[in-house]
Amino acid sequence: MADAAWHPLLNLPPYPPSRFAPLADRLARLLGTRHDVLLFQGEAMLALEAVAVSLARPGQHLLNVVSSPYGLYFSQWLRRGGAEVHDAKARSGYPLTLNAFDQALAAMPKLDAVVLAHGESASGILNPLAEIAERVRRRGALLVVDAVASFGAHTLEVDALGIDIAVIGPQKALGGPAGVSALSVSPRAWAQLATPPAWAQSCLSLPELKRQWLGRGRQALPGTPSALDFWALESALDRLDQEGLVSLINRHLKAAQATRAGLRALGIVPWQPEDAYASALLTAAPVPEGVDIDALLTDAAELGAEISAGVGPIARQLVRLHHTGPQAAFPTVLANVAAYGAALARAGCPVDIAAAAAVITHHYLPPPSPAPTLHSEPTL
Repeated sequence: MADAAWHPLLNLPPYPPSRFAPLADRLARLLGTRHDVLLFQGEAMLALEAVAVSLARPGQHLLNVVSSPYGLYFSQWLRRGGAEVHDAKARSGYPLTLNAFDQALAAMPKLDAVVLAHGESASGILNPLAEIAERVRRRGALLVVDAVASFGAHTLEVDALGIDIAVIGPQKALGGPAGVSALSVSPRAWAQLATPPAWAQSCLSLPELKRQWLGRGRQALPGTPSALDFWALESALDRLDQEGLVSLINRHLKAAQATRAGLRALGIVPWQPEDAYASALLTAAPVPEGVDIDALLTDAAELGAEISAGVGPIARQLVRLHHTGPQAAFPTVLANVAAYGAALARAGCPVDIAAAAAVITHHYLPPPSPAPTLHSEPTL
């Protein structure tokens, strides 16, 4: 019998139970929190649904910000639990305005919690988290934040902002695995979380995870943890330690700034025109009227660009130029904008690809400072 092929991703050593607690502590430091951090065995959408299952019950009055299809999912999960849910809906593909949030807040005489996504990968926007957090604190309600599409690319200080539950995933800015996620839970939040009888033994019950992990001294996670995902998460954090969180955030911000400047030089206004409300993980660009989005994406893909369609009602109105994780760098940014421009030019749109390339290059390699003028001493 021939020797079996060697598969480096199979037969991995188990992830030692003693490493789970230090892993959670590393994430807590990155989140700027002293709250409990739970490691969740599953993609971040499962962690978000677990929050909804544990938070929603009859008698709860919840304000849910909807700025993408994911907000609608959360609304459904909350209603399934019997909570009274009011959705504050943003215009499709755009962040929720503070005026709209204030109106929604004023319409709720009783308020137990506010739920929102910080960043939206569906359209490349950023909701005004700091301003919303301040308003929620004044109302004394819990603040639940989906930070999956912002963590690592934007500053996120959980305790300073007063976030009671923050959900993160390492697959975006950190460039880590998608099969594991994490969430921080404040003491105030634990006091309001409860497991409905129908979910008592569910993997989606946060109180059950608290009982089985925190309640047992964080010795071992329940079930059979995926060694591959946890080794990968640890490796992603090791790589982050080498780069530094501030450098990681700045690298994403630089990629976003260069992409947006490149689009403008191309002759295109970014989908989200205001920089303050734009994601640093990806940049959305419009599909001009008369341009076939399928042909645009096909042409861009042939040039090796990291471009995809939007998600939800605006799916055919914009494309997303990805500069996430390791891709938040000059080669990807330049390739994306050039490929988008080339696809538009092929569709008959007037664009200036050379100008875009020059602007992007300037962001990453500004011209050198002029050499100092040398003055010779006068001859006597």
